[in-house]
Amino acid sequence: MDSAESLDLDLQKLGLVIKRRWLIGAVVFLGMVGLTIPMALLQSQQTSYEAKGKLLFKVSRTADLTGVGQQVGELAPLTTNSNPITTEIEILRSVPLAKETIAALNLKSEDGTPLSPEALHEKLTIENLAETDVLELAYESSNPQEAAAVVNYLMNLYIKNNVKANRAEVVAAVKFLNEQLPKAEANVNQAEMALRQFKEVNKVVSLEEESRAAVDTLAKLDQQITEVKSQFKDANARSAELRDQVGMNSQEAIVASSLSQSPGVQQVLQEFQQVQSKLRVEQTRFQDEDPTIISLKEREAALRNLLQERVVQTIGVVRPVSASSLQMGDFRQELTLNLVNAEVERLGLASQLNELENVRLAYQQRLTILPKLEKDQRELQRRLDASQSTYEILLKKLQEVRVAENQNIGNARIIEPAEVPLLPSSQMVQTVLPVVGGGALGILLAIVTIITLEVRDTSIKTLREVRELFGYTLLGVIPSLTKKGISRSRDLEGTIPELPVRDTPRLPISEAYRMLQANLKFLSSDKTPRVIVVTSSVPKEGKSTVSANLAAAIAQLGRRVLLIDADLRHPLQHHIWDLTNTAGLSDVLVGQADFAATVRTGMDSLDVLTAGVIPPNPLALLDSKRMASLIDDFSKTYQFVIIDAPPLILAADALTLGNMTDGVLLVARPGVVDSTSAAAAKESLERAGQNILGLVANGVKQENQADKYPHYYEFKDSTSAAAPAQAKATSLS
Repeated sequence: MDSAESLDLDLQKLGLVIKRRWLIGAVVFLGMVGLTIPMALLQSQQTSYEAKGKLLFKVSRTADLTGVGQQVGELAPLTTNSNPITTEIEILRSVPLAKETIAALNLKSEDGTPLSPEALHEKLTIENLAETDVLELAYESSNPQEAAAVVNYLMNLYIKNNVKANRAEVVAAVKFLNEQLPKAEANVNQAEMALRQFKEVNKVVSLEEESRAAVDTLAKLDQQITEVKSQFKDANARSAELRDQVGMNSQEAIVASSLSQSPGVQQVLQEFQQVQSKLRVEQTRFQDEDPTIISLKEREAALRNLLQERVVQTIGVVRPVSASSLQMGDFRQELTLNLVNAEVERLGLASQLNELENVRLAYQQRLTILPKLEKDQRELQRRLDASQSTYEILLKKLQEVRVAENQNIGNARIIEPAEVPLLPSSQMVQTVLPVVGGGALGILLAIVTIITLEVRDTSIKTLREVRELFGYTLLGVIPSLTKKGISRSRDLEGTIPELPVRDTPRLPISEAYRMLQANLKFLSSDKTPRVIVVTSSVPKEGKSTVSANLAAAIAQLGRRVLLIDADLRHPLQHHIWDLTNTAGLSDVLVGQADFAATVRTGMDSLDVLTAGVIPPNPLALLDSKRMASLIDDFSKTYQFVIIDAPPLILAADALTLGNMTDGVLLVARPGVVDSTSAAAAKESLERAGQNILGLVANGVKQENQADKYPHYYEFKDSTSAAAPAQAKATSLS
């Protein structure tokens, strides 16, 4: 609903703009139409013929059936917004095709010179028939045979060039594929060789299977290592226990076991022991110098040396060996043998454990590099697959384009050749179309002219613009003053405004002033403003007229009112009330006259204090303590004081007076005040901190408003001097 109301208001504003500028728009429109009529009449005198032909754009049936060459010559747009049919229209209108057609048909202009491509295009019309893939070509000429010949030749030339261009695409594709195939094949061979070398260098068969097998093998090796470690621990314990029992280490036990089991050592040892025993017996019988003792000692020494040689031969090294080591008892010999066996077992287990750990380390290292090997192999495999795929695609495409090369690939055909026209084209169309075009252009230029003038015009034209610009409460709408119903009307732009409230109380304008005073009365629930400054943004807005009529409307209610003309620069109240202005406000302020001697009676309950002699510096008088004292005295004597102040743009008088009163009533007149002055006035009021009572729109013409406002009350008897009943106070804001 809001959008509908907004649209209605915009249309109303447009209507108001056209109403204000209709004369200028009409002149522009009629001028443009007047220029096109002679051209249309001149063109209508020339007889011309129009020939038409039609082209159908299609997909090649041969390509569709074979599945080969479908994209050759396909009408595919490059962007989402482009139309392929539009592209073909531009090709048909291209300069090369136009030049070839002109040369082939020997087309001439009116002066006998060869026809230019631009001139041919002016006579040529190409249109895409709605919702079809058909183009209609039309050509106008004074020669009917020439018109048909141009259309037919241009269509055939387009098809010929189209087939030629499509074939050129195929030839270029064959050449490109023939160049790329050897390169693609070389890439395949290179990729295969790289993959093969990778497998040979890294001994790869199946990395995935090898990875699974390595994991299983590592698990088994871990189990074997655990078992061997347990056995090795037991063997170490047994060996240590046997070493403690035998009293020798493992190396000594091995040596003792070897010597005790050596026949050569045992034989010499037995003979050596016998000689020692015999020597001990003989020493008990003979002295050491006895030959028997000497012989036995020599025999003992020889056997000792022989025994040492046999020990060296048995154990392989020269080392001292105790006698107990050379000959042991059966139990000790068994213990020694067990120690040797335990040591052999321990050393075997240690060797087995070391070998298992080395094997596990090798598998672990291989398993660590397997992911990298897999990555490298996949990369090489991808390169090989990509190379093979590219090669296969190129090979397939080469076969397809070789087949397409032998096809007659075209995307258009003539479905309706142009025939020689028997009758000339409609002269009415030739006459009306330029006029219609000129009219449309005239309307466009008229709109542009109106908009340009409207944009450059900064004046505020409607009541709605006044309200939007100022933003104050609208207390009254004073309609424009006309001669109808008023006995003595004068132009408000002149020097003598009117008093319709006093002279013609039953007219709508009088009701508007009474509505204004009622709205002021009920403006505030706390206190009704009694001392009011009335001003405007610029001159000629009727603020003096509003002041006088507002004062009269209040006085008609029996309230004592004082109207002060404080516009000491251009006073008007003495003209409005037909009073003398020999002495007034300025004289009272400077002490040259008394208020009682200068005040005049305007009507019942209404006194008027005119401006008096115009002073050289009005602001100095109005901004004096004397003025403030007078206003204070007036507010005690009178029930209402209305002060007519100068416009805000001309002087600061109104701002000074506003600080001494209850508030400022701003008058704005559409068509007089401009937006720049209005904005400056509003800024001045806000900067001075004035109490703005509200806004009065003066001189409003209903026919110029986009919004509709009431005409208040109208009475048939406009001559009656009786005052109407007081209008009900209604805020117009």
